Amino acid sequence: MDKPAIKKLINFTRHTAWLVGILSTMHLIGCANQLPPGGGPLDTVPPEIRVVYPANGTINYREKYFELEFSEYVDKRSLKDAIFISPRLEGDLELDWSGHSVQVNFPEELKKDITYNITIGTDLLDYNNKNRMAESFTFSFSTGSKIDNGSIEGNVYSNLSEGKSGSSSGVMIFAYKVTGDTIDPVKQKADYVSQVGAEGNYKLSGLAFQTYRVFAVQDEYRDFLFQPDQDLIGVPNGEVTLDEKDTLFSGLNFSLAKIDTVSPRLFSSVMTDKHHLLITLSEELDSLSLNAENFLIVDSTANKEIPILFAFKGRAKEKELFLALKDSVPLADQCYLTAKNIQDKAKNKTTFDVVSLTVSDRVDTAAPLLINTFPPERSESVDFLNAEITFGFDNEFDVEGLKSKILLLDTSGNKLGFTIKKIDDASFVVKALQKLKSLESYSVAFNLKNIVDAAGNSVDSSYQFKFKTFNGLNFTGFSGRVENLDSSKNALLVLQSKSEKNRTYNFLLNKKGEFAFTRVEPGKYNLYCFYDTNNDGKHSPGFPFPFQPSEEIKYYKEEINLPPRWEVTDFKWDFAVSH
Repeated sequence: MDKPAIKKLINFTRHTAWLVGILSTMHLIGCANQLPPGGGPLDTVPPEIRVVYPANGTINYREKYFELEFSEYVDKRSLKDAIFISPRLEGDLELDWSGHSVQVNFPEELKKDITYNITIGTDLLDYNNKNRMAESFTFSFSTGSKIDNGSIEGNVYSNLSEGKSGSSSGVMIFAYKVTGDTIDPVKQKADYVSQVGAEGNYKLSGLAFQTYRVFAVQDEYRDFLFQPDQDLIGVPNGEVTLDEKDTLFSGLNFSLAKIDTVSPRLFSSVMTDKHHLLITLSEELDSLSLNAENFLIVDSTANKEIPILFAFKGRAKEKELFLALKDSVPLADQCYLTAKNIQDKAKNKTTFDVVSLTVSDRVDTAAPLLINTFPPERSESVDFLNAEITFGFDNEFDVEGLKSKILLLDTSGNKLGFTIKKIDDASFVVKALQKLKSLESYSVAFNLKNIVDAAGNSVDSSYQFKFKTFNGLNFTGFSGRVENLDSSKNALLVLQSKSEKNRTYNFLLNKKGEFAFTRVEPGKYNLYCFYDTNNDGKHSPGFPFPFQPSEEIKYYKEEINLPPRWEVTDFKWDFAVSH
């Protein structure tokens, strides 16, 4: 629509609004006691943009504003937060409202011979019921004689690690022109900005022909920077080059992840009794690398070191940990706890840290207590093919020395082979070495007097964990083919439960993309596929700076429902089609 036409439309809207207002006032005067009708259907219709000025693709644009007309009244504040202009302008926009229409005035002169992209993001809300705009809306104009028409599009997936598809609506898309290898989204604002729609899709338009590095950022502060402490980020699997032959790049997909760049720190250490310390850290440590030898007490008064013998979770909170020792610590001495080579779950390592120790001489008389098992006692859902039982205690003991004192028994009292896997110094897993019988009862037995803490406390009683295996008839299966894969890469297909995040099934696809999941528990699942370039069996999210590309991933948006005793076969998924 040209400028005179939109001006006539806006003037008509203003005059109509004035006339309606006068007639409404007269009607209310005549019917003073009349109220608007109550009830009615709930407004769930998202707002839409009906008219823009200048029209998309306009060249030689000289005005200092643009105009929008909406399908309904919108929340004015939400619009100001939903406008994104690329390239970025410095200063605040001024909005001049008239009914459903608004004129947005630029804060500075536009540059010559530049294509500008105006994006109205999905943060825009309507006035009546705060319905969010379903898709971001973008139009472009140029201050020169030609307009850039490059585009990048794809999808953003969230919460895959939690077994949920999640909503990525409102996530920001930041595109940077690649002029070197110094792009850091923590410090630099993007050259182009867009926003993800309600279905998780996005599109960047009006791009110049060159190379781009694009990130998806859940920008909590709306400061157009990546803040690692609170923002999730999606790192691309590579850079995108646009030219006259390839004006559109489709399928640049992102999986949002938390990028942890900060090493763990000691916050405090307090002795709860003469043999135990409770330490508080800045974040949870990696349990697989945790060892008592990572910690040491230094008595600066006596100039001696006191070793830590045990490290365990017990009843500690997420960012806490228990340590245990046998030697006493003098109450009057100045003591410190040191930590060496501790690392968090993101493998960030602290080579050395130290914190003051609050000493106690309180006597410990509490014996180790069993606080949890998985599955629960008397469970009838243990897998007969891979039987595993996890035991967790609230106090430390010699886990390694316990194996010779544990029995795995069938109902006739026959001893069965098993292994013990240590989790920490207060928890372990018992795993049967052989296939058990289905629908049969078994037990794990040991005497609690063999579980002795650092103070010598124990309970002189026997314990028996009873469980039953399931029949396996309820298992389901899922088979089919993923088409149009790059056969030179390791494509890993993942089924992930929507109800239990730790229940996943992986299948390495063959050259034809064929797969067959067997012995799958019934339920509803998410399905995604990625190229496992580093062969570690999990999706690598990459790193924003210094730049490390992620592994290319695609997510099947439809829910996979696998009913019991019924195998889903002949499933087909075209990996080349953007989801």
